[in-house]
Amino acid sequence: MENADPCRDFVKDVKRIVIKVGTAVVTRQDGRLAVGKLGALCEQIKELNILGYEVILVSSGAVGLGRQRLRYRKLIHSSFADLQKPQVELDGKACAAVGQSSLMATYDDLFSQLDVTSAQLLVTDNDFRDRDFRKQLSETVKSLLSLKVIPIFNENDAVSTRKAPYEDSSGIFWDNDSLSALLALELKADLLILLSDVDGLYNGPPSDPQSKLIHTYIKEKHQNEITFGDKSRVGRGGMTAKVTASVHAADAGIPVIITSGNTAENLTKILQGQRIGTLFHKDAAKWVPLKEVDVREMAVAARDCSRRLQAASSEERKHILLNIADALESHQKEIRIENEADVAAAQEAGYEKSLVARLALKNEKITGLANNIRIIANMEDPIGRVLKRTELAEGLILEKTSSPLGVLLIVFESRPDALVQIASLAIRSGNGLLLKGGKEAKRSNAILHKVITEAIPDTVGSKLIGLVTSRAEIPELLKLDDVIDLVIPRGSNKLVSDIKSSTKIPVLGHAGKTFLLDMVW
Repeated sequence: MENADPCRDFVKDVKRIVIKVGTAVVTRQDGRLAVGKLGALCEQIKELNILGYEVILVSSGAVGLGRQRLRYRKLIHSSFADLQKPQVELDGKACAAVGQSSLMATYDDLFSQLDVTSAQLLVTDNDFRDRDFRKQLSETVKSLLSLKVIPIFNENDAVSTRKAPYEDSSGIFWDNDSLSALLALELKADLLILLSDVDGLYNGPPSDPQSKLIHTYIKEKHQNEITFGDKSRVGRGGMTAKVTASVHAADAGIPVIITSGNTAENLTKILQGQRIGTLFHKDAAKWVPLKEVDVREMAVAARDCSRRLQAASSEERKHILLNIADALESHQKEIRIENEADVAAAQEAGYEKSLVARLALKNEKITGLANNIRIIANMEDPIGRVLKRTELAEGLILEKTSSPLGVLLIVFESRPDALVQIASLAIRSGNGLLLKGGKEAKRSNAILHKVITEAIPDTVGSKLIGLVTSRAEIPELLKLDDVIDLVIPRGSNKLVSDIKSSTKIPVLGHAGKTFLLDMVW
């Protein structure tokens, strides 16, 4: 799987999972139940159940639902005079008591439609002080899981004896995030997943385009770098509570992933080892050498290099291309070795013969690519050409001239020769590049990228062309509308459509055999 993360190989041994659903996932902006999202979540849980996973659910949302229902009842039974009086905040325990029945009734209905049975388990902080209770809890959950029943936990706020049930963090647990971490330890889970309304933990506000998603949380590195914003719009703690619970669970040996509960199939993707959300793991510090590529730095570097390239003369750009052509021919042996490894892997994986044929780089194809680069080098300079002249008034002439676009993000199929063609055209036209090729040509693309960038002089910079190695980095790149000037996806209609709907950057897509420039602002 292309965007699988080697740091997440532990999911192969996962059987028992605790999933915590945040209030912002359970409810809509107006406080009502988000039935569509809950339905999609229940479908994913059913699939996990069928696949043999033991799923334990911890669901927030009771207090928020109860508050919404009680406010509505109070409103319809109030006179106009009552509404003129100062409104008293509703009692949180009453809200919890009312909302819990609504929440469980919804889960019961949704799971029943899927032929799945769920069970409600309400607990309080003091319950866990009793050793016999904890033993009985484990036995009950074990029995439910053996019957393929989904246990749904929630703190029983209606009868909680804590003095400040929404703020007190001095007890055994103090919200559903810390409850889920406690249950993961108590019930010997293999994985804890915290579902939020954002994709994971960011190093800044998620709405800030400068913020980056942290794929692997390293306590020694990140604990002093992150500034948390406001708490959840409807829940108690927000991301601060999730991170605190995640660190505690990870330190105790339970891997944790914080991710979005609003994205379809995230649970399935996590268990396939894909790079979804933010991972907390006790061994995370050992993975520091596997430093994640900073896609923003890559894009900014390509932009800076492209500006130096644009300042170069036509002859200088021509000379760069001629050097690249020579470099390809002089490194044919290394290119063939890496390409043959890709071809062998594709054949072993059972890919179609047509794909394998497109993948192969024979000596004659490499020579042909070099000759084509020389043809491009000797073409008329595409920069600064006057395309149209209009005399607006005597002595006042308006000219339309060709100019570089800037930085291009190009996603292309499993044809390593495409990388060479795209790079040569970009250099001749003064553009920076971020390239994402097909996974089948990974080694071929890497060696071609190395040969090409090493032939680019320091006056321009080898970072003119960045190579994106994981599909998981594409969503981060699509947020960089302040750096990247155009996205060109070359693949299925679904790929083009997904990219168009995920970015503000202009997209040069295609529909069938027709290319369309879709300006998405």
